[in-house]
Amino acid sequence: MKRPPSQYDEILLSKTIKPKEKIELLANLFLTERKLSRELIDLMAVAGDSERGNCMSALTLISKTEPKFFTGSIDFIQQQLSAKAPRVCWEAAETIGNLAPHFPSDCAQAIPALQKMLQGEGTVLRWSAAYALTELAKANATARVELLPFFEQALLSEENNAIKKMFQKALKSAAIR
Repeated sequence: MKRPPSQYDEILLSKTIKPKEKIELLANLFLTERKLSRELIDLMAVAGDSERGNCMSALTLISKTEPKFFTGSIDFIQQQLSAKAPRVCWEAAETIGNLAPHFPSDCAQAIPALQKMLQGEGTVLRWSAAYALTELAKANATARVELLPFFEQALLSEENNAIKKMFQKALKSAAIR
């Protein structure tokens, strides 16, 4: 069944709008609604990988400055962690990391999916998962207890220096607490 065109389609499918501008326009459109709309959730279910990636990038942008936008919507972001498109996954992980200080209990449910992502191939995907996990460790004492041994173990096999530094910093800040 074909869905009717939405206000998002005009932006997402435009050939004249540059990708970064699309993300900003989408973020502004999402913010006018003040919450994740049913229309956006439906769109994410049927859109192509590029369009879904742009939507997730807009949500990541929003998560940096407007965390209240995501009240009641953390589950939707967590569901995106298992998307087939890597960009959707890494944007969802970064969004979880940005939201962890504001919704530490809700975001902690993403830990198993983020740990699995850390085992993946792509550097950006793994960096985003590491970022989210370290932010969760900072924000949630219960998650910290679970994650610190995980970070220590991951340091033994991790080859990416940026990811290693994130884990080392998380371990060091935990030792100070």
